[in-house]
Amino acid sequence: MDTLFQVLKLLGSLGLFLYGMTLMSEGLQKVAGDKMRSILAAMTSTSLKRILTGLFITSIIQSSSATTVMVVSFVNAGLLSLTQSVGVIMGANIGTTVTAWLVTLLGFKMDISIISIPLIGIGFTLMMFKSKKRKSLGEFFMGFALLFLGLSFMKDSVPDLRSTPEILEFLREWTSYGFWTILIFVAIGTLLTIILQSSSATMALTLVMSSYGWIPFEAAAAMVLGENIGTTITANLAAVVANVSARRAALAHTLFNITGVTWVLIFYNPILSGVSYIVTNLFGENPFLSADATLYGISMLHTLFNVTNTLLLVWFTPLIVKIVTFIIKPPKGEETFRLKFIQGGLLSTSELSLTQAKHEIVNFANLGKRQFSYARQAVIESDKENDKGAFDRLIEKLEHYEEVIDKVEIEIANYLNKISEGQLSEEGGRRLQSMYRIISEIESIGDSGLNIAQILKRKKSQKVFFNEYMQKNIFEIMDVLDKAFDIMIHNLEQGYTKITNIDLAEDTEDEINKMRIVLKEEHPSNLDSKVYGYQAGIHYMDIIEECEKAGDYIINVSEAVMQIKG
Repeated sequence: MDTLFQVLKLLGSLGLFLYGMTLMSEGLQKVAGDKMRSILAAMTSTSLKRILTGLFITSIIQSSSATTVMVVSFVNAGLLSLTQSVGVIMGANIGTTVTAWLVTLLGFKMDISIISIPLIGIGFTLMMFKSKKRKSLGEFFMGFALLFLGLSFMKDSVPDLRSTPEILEFLREWTSYGFWTILIFVAIGTLLTIILQSSSATMALTLVMSSYGWIPFEAAAAMVLGENIGTTITANLAAVVANVSARRAALAHTLFNITGVTWVLIFYNPILSGVSYIVTNLFGENPFLSADATLYGISMLHTLFNVTNTLLLVWFTPLIVKIVTFIIKPPKGEETFRLKFIQGGLLSTSELSLTQAKHEIVNFANLGKRQFSYARQAVIESDKENDKGAFDRLIEKLEHYEEVIDKVEIEIANYLNKISEGQLSEEGGRRLQSMYRIISEIESIGDSGLNIAQILKRKKSQKVFFNEYMQKNIFEIMDVLDKAFDIMIHNLEQGYTKITNIDLAEDTEDEINKMRIVLKEEHPSNLDSKVYGYQAGIHYMDIIEECEKAGDYIINVSEAVMQIKG
């Protein structure tokens, strides 16, 4: 019974540590989410800047997994190239070593749990404010306190080996297989990180076990190497449903870490001797002989591994890109209508998730534009007597696009609903509300495209034809509509960061309205003078009306973008 209680106590302590880490990371990401996004999106071609960016962001948010998932999502959204993402991931690996040193220097050398309760008090006070930024800062303080409180409980929950020597005997069995021992502990480190979904938590557990003499320095070092492999799993899971480039970025992370672990294992003993030499000279104790020095040895190995691995492999970035590109090939005939940006689920903060939603909405708008390009072709084919097959295929496409547009609207709306459950800034809240309106307007554009298909089907079944005059007017209004689509899509792409100039969008909508008014006024006289027949005139004016409606929906989208700035 005591053993069970001890195990549950250890699991509870680990859970508190993990929760604290998550709360601290998410709090910081909410405070600095837009800055993180801006830094990542503004990447240049310089390898050094990419590495420093990854290092900086991971050092701040204290989670390499969060950074790499963010990177994968940005590659998925087209904000980072594959080459750029590799550099940022390398930097993220270095950034994660900060956590190990924090835990080593503060968690073991200082009893920071003493100030944990006052920190929770500060965090709780900040969370009472209405300001979302202060609430997020409060989350950070509470997360920081819980992290070290969890670490303190974790140390206390580890049984004293002098009173329970059988545990040491059990572990000794695992440490007597020579080099296989090292591989076993690499596997244990990998497995624990996959289960806990946090290399920082596994690192803390490794530090606790080594500080109490459960495992020797060489086994603890092997666990650290395993943690570097296990931490790549999170990004790979995030990329499972993402596009080809994002999956390649996640694979590049895995390839980078596995390559590093491989060369370290080849030179394992000399490397550990080197780490021991550095630690002994810096801290005065040998990690092979002193449990206290083992803490420094593990953190030093973790840092040297990631820094050296980055310095070596950064020169092979083009080769890494070629390898992952060769391994992950784009599927033949990839589904045109697949969600491209939000299939991977929410990002770590609602603010960052809004960026994903924005890119998906731009893709959604392009679907509407593409549907109308088929409507134009269908008008042409509807006047051909012989080739009915081509017309039927175009009608099927128009109907299929309308179905897809309906489904995509629902998927985006569901994603926005999930975002609304998180914390958003005031501008983020306006974005969210505007996005709901935008997707509704784009769905209405799809309805207009379907209506044109049904009008043309009736026209074809009645064997009615448009003359040159009617075709000319339909294509002219469709030309202006095409221009309106381009302006709308441009506004969707730019309007979230800049105040969009809406004048051009309004001018185009006015042009469509004027064309429709002129054609409507001319319609009775055209019927009287036999410019076209009555039946043809009905279908003709119905198409003009649908084009004008689509123009209204398009301007509504641009107006919704303008509302974001308040």
